[in-house]
Amino acid sequence: MPLPTVAIVGRPNVGKSTLFNRLVGKRVALVDDRPGVTRDRREGEGRLLGLEFRVMDTAGFEDQDAQSLPGRMRAQTEAAVREADIALFLIDAREGLTPLDEEIARWLRSESTPVVVAANKAEGRSGESGRLEAFALGFGEPFALSAEHGEGLVDLFEAIRPHVERDEDEIEEDEEAENGPLKMAIVGRPNAGKSTLVNKMLGEERMITGPEAGITRDSISLDWEWQAKDGTRHPVRLVDTAGLRKRAKVEDKLEKLSAADTRRAIDHAEVVVLLLDATRGLEAQDLRIADQVIEEGRTLVIALNKWDVAEHASSLFNGVKAALEEGLSQLKGVPVLTVSAKTGKGIDQLIGAALEVREAWSRRIPTGELNRWFARAIEANPPPAPGGKRIKLRYITQVKTRPPSFVVFGTRVDQLPGSYERYLLNSIRRELKLGPVPLRMTMRAPRNPFDDKTK
Repeated sequence: MPLPTVAIVGRPNVGKSTLFNRLVGKRVALVDDRPGVTRDRREGEGRLLGLEFRVMDTAGFEDQDAQSLPGRMRAQTEAAVREADIALFLIDAREGLTPLDEEIARWLRSESTPVVVAANKAEGRSGESGRLEAFALGFGEPFALSAEHGEGLVDLFEAIRPHVERDEDEIEEDEEAENGPLKMAIVGRPNAGKSTLVNKMLGEERMITGPEAGITRDSISLDWEWQAKDGTRHPVRLVDTAGLRKRAKVEDKLEKLSAADTRRAIDHAEVVVLLLDATRGLEAQDLRIADQVIEEGRTLVIALNKWDVAEHASSLFNGVKAALEEGLSQLKGVPVLTVSAKTGKGIDQLIGAALEVREAWSRRIPTGELNRWFARAIEANPPPAPGGKRIKLRYITQVKTRPPSFVVFGTRVDQLPGSYERYLLNSIRRELKLGPVPLRMTMRAPRNPFDDKTK
């Protein structure tokens, strides 16, 4: 499904191409102080705080004969607006409204495309009067913007988000990724049984194994198909990695390269299985590996290997779970399973758990459901008021998946304590069934470029 489209319109030399370049992230459109530099429609893929959309830079709108060059340029602009999901109407805040701005506004009102107005070139207080004048255009409250300096982008996000944010069923890329092969990396300390487990899954001696630690040096990627008990088949891309020791003990150059290769495997995995040696329990190095996986935003499953020969199994299992709860306080409830790489017991449960956490990791929550939860969470536990000044949280939006990432908009959010952010994260996991997957939450406040910084 094609991306939603934003058309940037306005009279010549109001900064349309400068904004286009900022949204697409590179200098594509020519920019010059002379009017009329852009003549054709230029298109690119825009990104803004996680939103993805197609953006069209149009020629400056001029009132000229249809057969003249400016007239033909105007026809291109009109076609772009009719094709777009939203028109972003730029005015020059320093110059204020002009008769041509008013002419463009009359034309835009005759079209069915939604319109938002941005007062560009609003660096400093001198542009405020131009922004206020733009109320007369009749498109609601204009917002201040500086395309050149990147100010006002949060307000731009809020203005276009309702028109370009896609529903879950429209995001084909996420769906394809979720339905594609399960990318599962198996990591752990040396000699935990990683290669033995991979061989058991594949049903062949694909990886060299033995009692010597450090046999595997490269991260090896292998394609496999797992058949569930209900007969459904799931493609899996297994990555067997080199054992990770404490950095202080890694002296050999080749081992350093192997460790770096393992870390790259973690970066590219969807689910990381941390394999522990049940005969040795949980060690500090295991927690460091687990913490790295979470920091990279990957889902984590803990598997206790050699369970068939472990002593005092029940107390060992409970001890590992308790140590994980304490050592991984930022992510509670990580799945802990028992396996035997030698006999294959527990492999089905391991793959099933990996598929479940990947599904939660890939989930996009509908905006309505997300904001209903947000309202309940704030009502149940309002944000504090440091210094007697209220922190107002306005709304939340999910900007990406894998891992689920959210942006909360409000005022004075820089004063929001970390404990309240943790409250929101724990609540969203519990109430919206996201489970033990890493989440990202960013606080943003609209930046007012007219604030007097000398106060």
